[in-house]
Amino acid sequence: MKRLLLALFCFLSFSVYANEPAATTAEATDTEDFKPGEMILHHIGDAHEWHFATLGSEEHGTHLTIPLPVIAYRPTQGLSVFSSSRLAEGKVYDGLKLEHEHLESEDGSKVYDFSITKNVASLMLSAALLLLVFTAVARGYAKRGSGAPRGIQSFFEPIIVFIRDEVAKKSIGPKYERYMPYLLTIFFFIWFNNLLGLLPGGANLTGNIAVTLTLAVLTLLITLFSSNKNYWHHIFATPGVPKALLPIMIPVEVIGIFVKPFSLMVRLFANITAGHIVTLSFISLIFIFRNIGVAPVSLAFGLFINTLELMVAILQAYIFTLLTAMYIGGAVEEHHDADYQIGGGDGAEQAHAHGH
Repeated sequence: MKRLLLALFCFLSFSVYANEPAATTAEATDTEDFKPGEMILHHIGDAHEWHFATLGSEEHGTHLTIPLPVIAYRPTQGLSVFSSSRLAEGKVYDGLKLEHEHLESEDGSKVYDFSITKNVASLMLSAALLLLVFTAVARGYAKRGSGAPRGIQSFFEPIIVFIRDEVAKKSIGPKYERYMPYLLTIFFFIWFNNLLGLLPGGANLTGNIAVTLTLAVLTLLITLFSSNKNYWHHIFATPGVPKALLPIMIPVEVIGIFVKPFSLMVRLFANITAGHIVTLSFISLIFIFRNIGVAPVSLAFGLFINTLELMVAILQAYIFTLLTAMYIGGAVEEHHDADYQIGGGDGAEQAHAHGH
C-alpha cells in the first residue's frame, strides 16, 4: 500500500512538466533569461487548446495537443465554428486571431467568444465522470438496498454519510434533506476537479475565479431563497442591539450577506491556484540558477507541496460544503433556535445542538 501511494504521489507530481513544453524551458536557458512568471501563468491559465507536452524542440518537436472547438459570434459576420488548430498564436483565420488566448477580430469589431476552452472541456469531463460514478453508486443502492455496500459504492458511502451526519444535519437541522443533493454535488464536484487538476495535463478548473464565483453565487441564491422571516429579522432588527445602533448595524449585516459567498469564492480560488504556483516556483529554481545541484532540492520540495495538494483537494471541498451548509442553516432556522445565535457563529451551533 505504501509503495502504491508513493507511486501515485510521484505520478501526480509530473503535472508540473506535462502542462508546460519542456523544450521551451530548456531553450530559454540557452538563449535568453528564463521567465518563470510567464511559464506559471501559462500553466494555471485557460487556453483554446489542451496542451500536454512538447517532445523535442519547440519549433520542430512533437506537440501533444488536443485542438478544441472555437465558437465565435460577430454581429457583422455571424457565427464562426472551427478547430483551434487553425489559430496558432499570431495567425489569422476567418478574420479572427488569438492574442494571449483572447479571441479578437482582425478588423477590431466585437467578438463574443463561446469556445470550448481547456477549462470548459475539463468541466464537461468532470461532469461526465460524476454522472458515471454516481450512477454506478445509485445502481448499487437500488440493487442491494440497505445491504452491505460493494465495489465503488463501498468507497463513497462513508463520505456521503459523513456529509449527511457531520455537515448537513449539524449545520442545517431538521430541514437538511432538501439540501443534501446540492451539498453532495458541490463537495464531489470540487473534490474531483481538484484531483483532476493534479493529473498530468490537467486543467486548473477550481483555480479559475469564474468557476468559484459561479459556485459562490449558487450558494448565495439558495441561501436567500431558503431564508425565512426570522433570518431577515436578525438582519434588519438584530436582537439585543439598541435601536440607535440599527442604522450602523443594518448596512453591516447586509454587507455580510455578500461577504460570505465572496469569501467562499476567494478561498477556493486562492488555495488551489497557490498550490500550482508554489510547486511550479520550486521547479523554476532549477532553470533560474542553471545548476543541476539545485534540482534534487527543488524536486523534493515540489513533490512535497504536490503531495500536500492531495490533502488540500479534499479539505477545500469539505470547507466549501461546510460553510455553505452553515449559511443555509442560518437562513432556515426557526425562532426558538435563532435566540441562541446572538453571540455569533458558535451560538448557531449551540442552537442546533439544543434544537435536537
